[in-house]
Amino acid sequence: MQIYTVKTRDTIQSLAQQFNIGPEAIFAANGMHESEPLVSGQSLIIPVQAATHQVMPGETLWLISQKYSVTLQELARVNHITNPALILPGMMLRIPKPRKIAIEVNGYTEPSAMTGAPGSSPAASAARHLTFLSPFSHQVRPDGSLSMLYDKPIIQAANQNRATPMMVITNFDGYSFSPSLVHFILSNKTVIDRLIHNVINTMRTNRYWVLNVDFAFIPAADRALYHQFLEHLTDSLHRYGYLVSSTLPPAVEPNLAGHLYEGQDYAFHGRLLDFVILMTYEWGWSGGPPMPVAPRNEVAKVVAHALSVIPANKIMLGMPLYGYDWTLPYVPGQDWALSISSNDAVRRAARYGASIQYDPIAESPYYRYLDEQGRDHEVWYEDARSVQAKLDLVKCYHLRGISGWVLDVPFPVFWQVLEQNFHVHKWVK
Repeated sequence: MQIYTVKTRDTIQSLAQQFNIGPEAIFAANGMHESEPLVSGQSLIIPVQAATHQVMPGETLWLISQKYSVTLQELARVNHITNPALILPGMMLRIPKPRKIAIEVNGYTEPSAMTGAPGSSPAASAARHLTFLSPFSHQVRPDGSLSMLYDKPIIQAANQNRATPMMVITNFDGYSFSPSLVHFILSNKTVIDRLIHNVINTMRTNRYWVLNVDFAFIPAADRALYHQFLEHLTDSLHRYGYLVSSTLPPAVEPNLAGHLYEGQDYAFHGRLLDFVILMTYEWGWSGGPPMPVAPRNEVAKVVAHALSVIPANKIMLGMPLYGYDWTLPYVPGQDWALSISSNDAVRRAARYGASIQYDPIAESPYYRYLDEQGRDHEVWYEDARSVQAKLDLVKCYHLRGISGWVLDVPFPVFWQVLEQNFHVHKWVK
């Protein structure tokens, strides 16, 4: 596999000739229709393997490593390069095959998206790439009960693809996380006991083997109560052989101020739980100003902090499978950004004649366009390059794996890049 950035005069036919493969192979690898035009700056997966590469003017060793989905260090090693800055046009480089290790992969999905023919949804299609498939979510109630969730199709899709169903509980109250709800539950031992009893019954009945606790906006004063709850919960579930995980906000230092962070403690979760999922996305979010959803430089800061207090083999890196289209000028509380898939982002660029740019620091693609009403838009999304950049963090720090939010947005390139880099560990044999 190569990751290729489209130039102005490129066509699928010219690329097929250049790489000596059929056009249909390029369409299939990128989840494209044959009628779709290419966009300048768009990244494409070229499904070929190369043994050598001739350095072109302007290329760096880092750019070449990204093109072939190998690390800079490995590319330098096999070519006996001691100074990566000293490469010259015309040099022939050996391209090593990426070294694949096994990681765990989780994917969240909403049951409402599991409609249509069995196996036809994006989540069902992605299940073969997953270690865990996680229906989102069982909402806790003030009396310790759980909301009804039609998770049968998701569990069925998991079982058919040797993915392990992971149960998710949240302090959702309607459509948002509720600090008052989680405070009430954590302050009442009878409710906690009833909640844990209901969690175990649901896991046994629906054949879940892992629990994910996604409690957010926990009041700072309730941190100790939350720790006690997690200790009781973990002890109870471990007796049945279940694993327990949690979702953590993207903190870059301990005791970070803010309602999202004050009730959470990376070090405690790292000691107690089987693994954690870092919510390393939503820097750019629908209600905020235009910016990358998961800028690699910011994601790296969160990973660095997590590694300072949590073992690497307990950390799963959150990765977004979507992008946003903002209407400009951005006004807080007005014209919330529209969530879009990666392929739709490229189609929109083609429709409005935009050229796709790539931020080298955030390692994220973006562009601007003018719509039919004369309004400016700014789009940030994920592509093969940005996915590879974040997967390199997983490789570099030997993390447990990744967790995708959300499977209901089709992103075929994501799975191609993932499988090129890693073997997916399956608990189900």
